[in-house]
Amino acid sequence: MAWIRAFVYQLVLIVTVIPYAFACLIWAPLPLVWRYRLTVGWPRLAIHAARVILGIRWQTKGWDNLPDGPVILLSKHQSAWETLYFPAFMPRQVCFVYKKELHRIPFFGWGLALLRMIPIDRSRGRDAFEQVVRIGQQRINEGRWPLLFPEGTRTAPGTAGRYKPGGARLAVRTGTPVIPIAHNAGLRWPRRAWIKQAGTITVSFGPPIDPAGMTADELNRRVQDWIEAEMRQLNPELYDTPPAN
Repeated sequence: MAWIRAFVYQLVLIVTVIPYAFACLIWAPLPLVWRYRLTVGWPRLAIHAARVILGIRWQTKGWDNLPDGPVILLSKHQSAWETLYFPAFMPRQVCFVYKKELHRIPFFGWGLALLRMIPIDRSRGRDAFEQVVRIGQQRINEGRWPLLFPEGTRTAPGTAGRYKPGGARLAVRTGTPVIPIAHNAGLRWPRRAWIKQAGTITVSFGPPIDPAGMTADELNRRVQDWIEAEMRQLNPELYDTPPAN
């Protein structure tokens, strides 16, 4: 039965993404606010389809910590689920930092390119981060929220990757507060898994961290400490050490 649900869900994604990509091209001349609102309809559809077909629900903690102002989101990364959830449900437009080569992917890449996020050209070496700062500041000035995954790649539940300081450096350079985000999406939507698990995902938003007076390394450590402590609150059974008080 789980295999059948997984097949139906993948079929829904495949059948809907191609016409949606062509629709993105049709509404490309519209202002960004409308392009974004229409384009994130597909990730919203994917999240709701996962709830109906796969039984993957979600709940939030700390939603009130999201400010009505500039912020940079730094999130745990466990699955593809959160990459769909954030653009579809955040109260402001989010901007992923990603490699520019993704624009070459048919359908998905086309829609992504039209959203004017923060693509970087990794071939430019050290200048790549300056691209992040320059474009990131522009997006913040536009009222949008940059979103980065400090671990870089998806990690299995109960584990942690090395937290890279890029997001913290962006926050320090732009003077923008950070919201750390913990979640356990990997329990329901494991990395590279065909079969997903029914149940509830918890997305927890931490209190804003002001980067004033901190180095990027200090801020990065604060973010890591909060996220990893919160992960132990969400699923203590996955960790050898108890949650911090």
